[in-house]
Amino acid sequence: MKRVASVIGLKAENRDEYEELHRNVWPEVLKQISKSNIRNYSIFRYGNLLFSYFEYVGEDYELDMKLMGEDQATQRWWAVCGPMQSPVENRKEGEWWSEIPEVFHVD
Repeated sequence: MKRVASVIGLKAENRDEYEELHRNVWPEVLKQISKSNIRNYSIFRYGNLLFSYFEYVGEDYELDMKLMGEDQATQRWWAVCGPMQSPVENRKEGEWWSEIPEVFHVD
């Protein structure tokens, strides 16, 4: 299992709409998340910073993320949510959400 954490900014004027969307995530998006071998997925908000955490239980993370990105419903969801977000300045090239390293874990 791979634990994945990432951060992105949230435009203050979109906070309420973003949270409302995530209280009612489209069923086809939830289905694709599961199909992509993502489990235990959460997004937290601290001020205007979003923190995402999930556990990847598949065998080929890059392929599953590629296939999720090709999913029509996911693309439509990202088209709605993306303009509300503000990527952090020091993200890696090609990242939208900036993946952050794990520095400690205990079960």
